[in-house]
Amino acid sequence: MLNELGHYALVLALGVAIIQSVVPLIGARLRDPRLMGLASPSAVATFVLVAFSFAALTVAYIRSDFSLANVVENSHSAKPMIYKISGVWGNHEGSMLLWVLILALFGMLAAVLAKQMPASLRACVVAVQGWIATAFLLFIVMTSNPFERMLPAPMEGSDLNPLLQDIGLAIHPPLLYVGYVGFSIVFAFAVAALIEGRLDAAWARWVRPWTLVSWLFLTLGIAMGSYWAYYELGWGGWWFWDPVENASFMPWLAGTALLHSAAVMEKRDALKVWTVLLALITFSLSLLGTFLVRSGVLTSVHAFASDPTRGVFILTILAIFIGGAFTLFAVRAGALKAGGAFAPMSREGALVFNNVFLTTACATVLVGTLYPLVLETLTGDKISVGPPYFNLTFIPLMVPLLVAMPFGPLLAWKRGDAAAAAERMIAAAIVAVLAGAVSGWLAGTETALTASLGTALAAFLIVGSFAEVALRTERASSFGGRLRRLVNLPRATWGAAFGHFGVGLTVLGIVALSAFETEIIRDMKVGDTAEIAGYRLDFRSAEQREGPNYTDAVAIFTVTKGGVPVARMEPARRFYPVRQMPTTEAAIKTFGLSQLYVTLGEVDGDTVVVRLFYKPLVLLIWLGAVVASLGGVVSLTDRRFRIGLPAPARRRAPMATPANAEASA
Repeated sequence: MLNELGHYALVLALGVAIIQSVVPLIGARLRDPRLMGLASPSAVATFVLVAFSFAALTVAYIRSDFSLANVVENSHSAKPMIYKISGVWGNHEGSMLLWVLILALFGMLAAVLAKQMPASLRACVVAVQGWIATAFLLFIVMTSNPFERMLPAPMEGSDLNPLLQDIGLAIHPPLLYVGYVGFSIVFAFAVAALIEGRLDAAWARWVRPWTLVSWLFLTLGIAMGSYWAYYELGWGGWWFWDPVENASFMPWLAGTALLHSAAVMEKRDALKVWTVLLALITFSLSLLGTFLVRSGVLTSVHAFASDPTRGVFILTILAIFIGGAFTLFAVRAGALKAGGAFAPMSREGALVFNNVFLTTACATVLVGTLYPLVLETLTGDKISVGPPYFNLTFIPLMVPLLVAMPFGPLLAWKRGDAAAAAERMIAAAIVAVLAGAVSGWLAGTETALTASLGTALAAFLIVGSFAEVALRTERASSFGGRLRRLVNLPRATWGAAFGHFGVGLTVLGIVALSAFETEIIRDMKVGDTAEIAGYRLDFRSAEQREGPNYTDAVAIFTVTKGGVPVARMEPARRFYPVRQMPTTEAAIKTFGLSQLYVTLGEVDGDTVVVRLFYKPLVLLIWLGAVVASLGGVVSLTDRRFRIGLPAPARRRAPMATPANAEASA
């Protein structure tokens, strides 16, 4: 019965979403407060109905209800409970339902929380969000129904893809979807502003918190996915430029540019056209990522579906929303005022520089991702665009951007002093030179240049991130005064500092891994030893272990350093009998910010292929993403984001005197 109710709620949500997408928009055009007032209850109802449907599907997974085809294809009664729950979004239909649930959540939050916005603009925002919800609810109901029945119901399910039976995949998709789908509300704000013809600093301030929330969740989602691939796939890498990895990275690049552009628009009422364009581009790239993952054009561990019908449906949605939004932009862009002027050497100029490099880098990733698909479609030829292309095109664009990053906050709005900003970066430059020299000396001859330049850049970023904080407190006459100034700094200033600091940490982790990583591949038998980076690994024994729905072939190693035992590591080859699929379970031991990483390859009799890595400072790659996201959280607590723009002061009426009182009478 609950399954039928979940299906019915999904269909009912489609009907309510249609009302949400039409009635408030008509009310905004007619300036009818009653029709505009339907925006909030319809958005809330859409969310409640989709949430009920999602909860019903989750209960079916928990109960192992094999009367649903979706549960049969992606679950098993012996599967651990955490993976029964994560299995809800470990497939196309369930993940699409989660996608729409988050979409409806953002629509409801915009309707309920955006009370300071003009009623007509809020109604348009909620209506545009309703358009998107309608399109994807229709997609689910027509092509991806998670409540499709299987009669007679089998006794057991087919289990979830073993690669997805991991805690990382329980966390990664929800985080990523909040980021992906969160940009839909920014898209809705942009389209609503174009419809209403209202684009000003107030609009930028309303948009910035939504952009920031989406950006920080997308940052965490990408980082979690990277770490999952690092330890679960057993390959030891953290990024491969996989097309589906790129599909999430492109909205992040565009969203980062949007975040900075919206700041300029809010502060200086400038870059209006550019900010709206970035808002449209960012969500368009999110939709493109959805198409790549679910259309079947890509074969990847990340891809969910291979049904061409679904691909055509999503491509149609893509064409309607992207085409319609950019057509509206083309019609309205000429009427938008340019906004405040500024000198090239200013904080605005630095942010424009930032945006140009971010969007160009995004374009290079887009070309590298889509070119093989377009070529295969047109000619039938298959080519592979891999890391060499992306490293050659992406990294040269990032280096000048990262060098310039600490300078931007030191420049004044409208017109800045480059010499003064450079003077304040002397300490960061000295630290960078010293760090680069030490790193180059420690590295081998083949990696000395990479280590030296990369470490210098990372050190410059890390120290320079807090240059603005130091600048704002340098005039204090005492330690106590400086401390008070630090405490009273705007939260957005601290947030930007932590964000840039996090980028510096990630860069340092990447450089250390690239220049100093050690790898050994050996055939080993029980009793053999291997040495790597000062650690000695002794192969003590091999065991067979039974899991709830798998079997493990485990190799047991003891790790010593200087003759002192420091760890026990147990890499495994895991086999899932239901799916008839093996996986590699890496053994990872953390020492500070560095890691020992051990995986097992093929087993030949009593000999096993062992792959050993020593990965110096590798955790900085993901720690940097966490710190940058923390910067986003700190910025969200800024008072300006909570109270919005102050209301314009009303002109005070003249005091009543007998003379003017008689005149008014």
